[in-house]
Amino acid sequence: MSQISADETVGSAAIRHAPLDLPAEEFRRLGHRLVDELAEHLSTIRTARTTTGETPAEVRAMLGGDRPLPGAGTDADELLARATRLVIDHSLYIGHPLFLGYVVGSPSPLGALGDLLASTIDPNVGGFSLSPVATEVERQTVRWIAELIGYDPNAGGLLVSGGNMANFVGFLTGRRAMLGQDVRTQGVGGANAVVYATEETHTWIDKATDLFGMGTDAVRKVPRLTVSVTDPRAGTMDIAALKRMIAEDRAAGRRPIMVIGNAGTVSTGAIDPLNDIADLCVAENLWFHVDGAYGGFSACLPEASADMKALARADSVAIDPHKWLYVPIECGCTLVRTNQHLIDTFSYRPPYYHRDDDQEVPPIFYYELGMQNTRGFRALKVWLALQQAGRAGYETMLREDCRLARV
Repeated sequence: MSQISADETVGSAAIRHAPLDLPAEEFRRLGHRLVDELAEHLSTIRTARTTTGETPAEVRAMLGGDRPLPGAGTDADELLARATRLVIDHSLYIGHPLFLGYVVGSPSPLGALGDLLASTIDPNVGGFSLSPVATEVERQTVRWIAELIGYDPNAGGLLVSGGNMANFVGFLTGRRAMLGQDVRTQGVGGANAVVYATEETHTWIDKATDLFGMGTDAVRKVPRLTVSVTDPRAGTMDIAALKRMIAEDRAAGRRPIMVIGNAGTVSTGAIDPLNDIADLCVAENLWFHVDGAYGGFSACLPEASADMKALARADSVAIDPHKWLYVPIECGCTLVRTNQHLIDTFSYRPPYYHRDDDQEVPPIFYYELGMQNTRGFRALKVWLALQQAGRAGYETMLREDCRLARV
């Protein structure tokens, strides 16, 4: 263990200094220097290379290869100066105007400052008693996200790490809602449950059925429409085929529970016929989950297609602020129409979780809405961005992105 010395006193109380301490003046000096260097990076990013393209061996050598953990500590000034140059000079710049790979957005500078603020205060957003302001900021942020895309602003929801986790939360919530209490106490071994998605659906669905005990055979891959590539329906779910598969599975003793619709696929941007899927899920009593991690925020545009706007009819939606809201990684979001479904899926209340629910406005405990107990303050950067840009600002940015995609 590290030595901690008590070499100062305030009144009669000793102040203990630990090896990770940083005096306020030193924190201020290093912080100012770092912000200056980052501001210079942002001001010159347009003329920089998108990436230096070093090999793993080259980058590993910069870090000293397999050098052992240092025995003695190193000065904070020296460490931060070295880390600053390593990260700025040897990264791939997602915020570069020529970075066109993958579906991540340029990080907003205000969001980066928000992350600094959040990390310094370091609230645990597991529940109100641990993080009163952060908890309410997340609640307001989730509500604003729902409002932005036309979803019920009174829906349940929370922020998570990204698209995989956002979809996992929606998937698990839907599975619990459809299979009932037995899935918690007895598992899913005898349920013979199946879910429906297309080949265009992101691999999160295969990972979810694998990791959460159903097996990938539970994913029934619905054929896509075979139409001209210029037809906006190209690559989307064939509803007639979906209807046939549901009927066939029921006749074979399987238990259909969920349909996953895509609000913009990763490979082609295809938007499934979400209105038709919603109608079918109502008729067949199935959970309707929409993966809108990539394209879902375009539902905020007045000119968005009727199918994109139909994500508002889903029982659950996964959507990524770190994509089309342009906030720094990492931040995903799950919205669920009925908050109680989240509680039914994830909540356990042992006696060591001290709660005070007997209030006019009951406190929120995010640990019972998702898989994490200890949670970082992801919401702050999103909360700041939503207010800095406003609805009008996001409509302008997304509309311009769509225009550029057509060029």
